[in-house]
Amino acid sequence: MYPAVHAQSNPDKAAIIMGCGDVVTYRQLNDRSNQCANLFASLGLGKDDAVALFMGNCPDYFYASWGAQRAGLYYTPISTHLSAAETAYIVQNCEAQVMVVSYALREVARQIRDELPGVHTWLMVGGTVEGFDAFEERLDSFPTSPRTRELEGCVMLYSSGTTGYPKGIKNANPERAIGTPGPLERGIMASFGICAETVYLSPAPLYHAAPLRFCMAMHRVGATAVVMERFDPEQALRLIEQHRVTFSQWVPTMFIRMLKLPQAVRESYDVSSQQVATHSAAPCPVEIKQQMLNWWGPILIEYYGATEGHGGTQIDSVDWLAHRGSVGRPVYGSVHILDEQGQALPAGEVGTVYFAGGAAFEYHNSDVKTSESRVGNMSTVGDVGYVDEDGFLYLTDRKANMIICGGVNVYPQETENLLVMHPAVADVAVIGVPNEDLGEEVKAVVEPIDFATSGPQLEQELIAWCRARLSHIKCPKSIDFERKLPRSDAGKLFKRKIRERYWQGRESSII
Repeated sequence: MYPAVHAQSNPDKAAIIMGCGDVVTYRQLNDRSNQCANLFASLGLGKDDAVALFMGNCPDYFYASWGAQRAGLYYTPISTHLSAAETAYIVQNCEAQVMVVSYALREVARQIRDELPGVHTWLMVGGTVEGFDAFEERLDSFPTSPRTRELEGCVMLYSSGTTGYPKGIKNANPERAIGTPGPLERGIMASFGICAETVYLSPAPLYHAAPLRFCMAMHRVGATAVVMERFDPEQALRLIEQHRVTFSQWVPTMFIRMLKLPQAVRESYDVSSQQVATHSAAPCPVEIKQQMLNWWGPILIEYYGATEGHGGTQIDSVDWLAHRGSVGRPVYGSVHILDEQGQALPAGEVGTVYFAGGAAFEYHNSDVKTSESRVGNMSTVGDVGYVDEDGFLYLTDRKANMIICGGVNVYPQETENLLVMHPAVADVAVIGVPNEDLGEEVKAVVEPIDFATSGPQLEQELIAWCRARLSHIKCPKSIDFERKLPRSDAGKLFKRKIRERYWQGRESSII
């Protein structure tokens, strides 16, 4: 189950169709990924060595990913929205020896190149600058024949921690012959009935866990992945009609933006080819999901899980209508709700969500973070919720203080640490507040040194201070001022008290 099989049986079939119309056949995907695997081997990389991918959506993303996958490597996709310092931290932490970068990201790449002596080879896609080799030209110099011994690799993704430092999620990578999918890939294929006839629409960035894993699952079975360079609501509908998409994947903010198109525009596209539309990454507002069901019919399947792959739930449209707001019952591992002492809670009581029996994982180079996620044979990423009498899981809160903005996880500690360094700031709390489009948006509540300075001018100054130093997704969209933030005598910030003011009147703290 990998591209070489389909390159032999159906070489001219489209493996990838980009939103712009460019097509990559299975023959081309197989040849280029073989060349990439041979390139990585020539650079001295062996099983479990690491490469980093800092790229926008493009065919080369798959050449590099499948090249690493066929060479038994760990490969780490990196968000294209991160600052130079944030990017450098991940590259260093994942111990990458090779980095593949898009030309569009050349400025960030230039800034970090000299800070990362562990990276001995820098490759650039779509153009080059001094100090980087052209990825396409390097591939051209290697044979399209496979390596003598191909082994399965493994993606290692990063998920930010509450301290602001990203955590490398390292799943086990036992020695497996190429074509042997792991448990996560098998789960994807089984849960959604993916087969060679599937036409899959992927509207999200490939540096996210689900889009990359799902696209590569398509390539294992010989399906076609339609990949948007970036999300546009009307173009998504156009691509569904044009390519007769049967399976699509979304985050709730994409639903919102499609629903906000004029009704005449929405109704002008035929989306009836879809058999399954799945969504995840953030809880979907009940009203939005109902509108999508009214529009597309009962084809929505929601799933809940984490990048860690330690377990997951799923719910189809019929069950959701009977259990509105639920994220489903376990389909991978078993779910358990525990109190703060690690004791099991009965149905209906809110606690921390744990899974047992899912994929084994560790946080790379962090035994402490790994152990903190465990209770016995169960693990958690810190989400809070409850299970009803029928076994359906409901999420009622975020991991610790995490903010989910348009399906992207934002942890506030890093922003707080930056804002408090401003000479006008005495104390600060960064929280997520309701945003009907994105789910949540980032807000800062600031205790100024001199309260007389508070107001629109200081607000804009502090926002600019953040945007000059952090990726914009982490920066506050607005700032409120208070004379004194609530802290205990021991110095603990009662962030929940601040957050509750903005979420009053809602049934849960998730939109």
